[in-house]
Amino acid sequence: PGAYPGIKAEEQGISYNIAINLREMSLLKTPIVCVVIGEGGSGGAIGIGVGDHISVLQYAYYSVITPEGCAGILWKDVKFANEAANALKFTSKNLLELGIIDEVIPEPLGGAHRDHRQMATSLKASLSANLKQLMSIPKDQLVDQRYEKFRKIGMFHETGQTEPVSS
Repeated sequence: PGAYPGIKAEEQGISYNIAINLREMSLLKTPIVCVVIGEGGSGGAIGIGVGDHISVLQYAYYSVITPEGCAGILWKDVKFANEAANALKFTSKNLLELGIIDEVIPEPLGGAHRDHRQMATSLKASLSANLKQLMSIPKDQLVDQRYEKFRKIGMFHETGQTEPVSS
């Protein structure tokens, strides 16, 4: 789920293409609603997440990297994927609390795949309401608000020294 992180992808310009996509999406003078319905775990996931409203299904996740990729970088071992997942705070609940997404769309009991019709109804209601609201905003204002929205992602404050995890 996401852009392939290997050297071959880099040789073929994946980073450049993600950057171009980010630029182009950020400048579109039309309402953009993004919905993450499963796993979004790479720069590619972030690249397609440039929108005026970002929704994530209740049991989906959205992050710049997968837990396994993060564990491999930080701890040089994918066995730390659970620790990485907790640190990434990529669940719909965490993302909403952090202001990265705008909405969590509830899923049917057991997940979206358990009741396609109910999920489609919920998704339709969300898309309709969000597009209606966004279409009332002047196009230039949409672009400005989108820019400001993404400039705020990643802001942080330090609360103290943390100890590195030993392996």
